[in-house]
Amino acid sequence: QAQLVESGGGLVQAGGSLRLSCAASGRTFSSYVMGWFRQAPGKDREFVAVISASGGYTNYKDSVKGRFTISRDNAKNTVYLQMNSLKPEDTAVYYCAQGRAMSDSYYYASSRSSDYNYWGQGTQVTVSS
Repeated sequence: QAQLVESGGGLVQAGGSLRLSCAASGRTFSSYVMGWFRQAPGKDREFVAVISASGGYTNYKDSVKGRFTISRDNAKNTVYLQMNSLKPEDTAVYYCAQGRAMSDSYYYASSRSSDYNYWGQGTQVTVSS
């Protein structure tokens, strides 16, 4: 089974940057969509960004467009989330996740958490004002 491990979280001031990494195990990493989600205390888990299996399609939550960039390096079994111009409302635990379907179609680049089968343990991002 796939195992995902996030890293790169921390405490930054508003306007700062962080790059999150998600290292994946599994021999078929390159066949799956990968997503980033986040969850703040007392709030539901929400979609942040998604990238198709080959990296040809990406999509983002509206509030992070222009600030966050998702990318992947299939040779290294790693997906990244570059976060710039961070705001206090970005504070949350960030999770990476692997989609259920083995397909490179944009159709499977979903914002729904139920379309993801494997999840990392999360990394804390805190943005101070």
